[in-house]
Amino acid sequence: MRSPLQGGLPLRDAVVGAVVEIACDESGFSGTNLLHSTAPVITHASVDLVVDEAVALITELRSGFRFSPHELKSGRFLRGSGADEALGWFLTALTGRAHVHLIDKEFFLVTRVVDFLLAEPSYAAGTRLARDQRPTALALYAARHSAGSEWGAFLAAFVDLVRMKRRVPVQQSVQRFFQARDALLHHSLGAAADAVLDGLDPSNVRAVLARLGDEDRSVPPPLEPLLPALAETVLSWSDGQRQVLVTHDEQSALTADRLTRLQRMMAGGGASSAAADTTWALPDAVSPLAGLVMVDSRDDPRVQVADLLAGVARRRPEIIGDALRQPPPPRDPAG
Repeated sequence: MRSPLQGGLPLRDAVVGAVVEIACDESGFSGTNLLHSTAPVITHASVDLVVDEAVALITELRSGFRFSPHELKSGRFLRGSGADEALGWFLTALTGRAHVHLIDKEFFLVTRVVDFLLAEPSYAAGTRLARDQRPTALALYAARHSAGSEWGAFLAAFVDLVRMKRRVPVQQSVQRFFQARDALLHHSLGAAADAVLDGLDPSNVRAVLARLGDEDRSVPPPLEPLLPALAETVLSWSDGQRQVLVTHDEQSALTADRLTRLQRMMAGGGASSAAADTTWALPDAVSPLAGLVMVDSRDDPRVQVADLLAGVARRRPEIIGDALRQPPPPRDPAG
């Protein structure tokens, strides 16, 4: 017997104006195990197919390309006979109907260092809505090749520092983190990167850790990339013009409380001013995220297509061109 689905964000109010429905899944998420994984990239894929279109696409892969049901997982799909031809057809079929968000795990951790320890932790962290912090994160990330093994030690110390189930006492974690920071400074990584590292303050770090220890729910989970990935996906499909209804494979990270906070953060004029390159048409206090329904992927062919797309994108990120990175344009429902 299946366990009941958890999480989600019910649609409480009527959608405002245009709306797009998308189905999503991910590949490469490994919880807080961000540094000890064979997958350096995480992908979050979404499609705006209706059920019949998804069924037709899956049917074509099984009949026209002779893939059996168990081969529609990305690993077997890419190793199958005629995989290159099938992959080309698959990506062409999804052009204008899909979006892929790629996350480099190391860069994600760098953005967390900046957004949590140098700025005010918020649900905007790691998204385009915190773009003011992006140059700072990029400056530190660009210096990683000059840091040798100390770079990995610094990221590992940060992971241990903010891990919710910490293995060592707080003071010991703080001490180890700043020892790793100081080791990086000895490399003289450049003015921009050194300024980021110099800006880390022990008292501020301890204050953030205290909030995490007190389970301050206004602070998002530091090592959970799915929440900013979902926000980026919704912002891409919305483009400031329409609300987005999400159907998502079940994920324990997508609790009702977190999704509600994410929805509120994305609402209204705050998102408009932060996304300065977007002409924002949604009214103030209306979030691009209208609601999210959790499903079992076995029951929804749209999510199965998103799962396959996420998997092939993670294994072969070079295939994800601009057509799948840009926000798909609105379509005429009658077209």
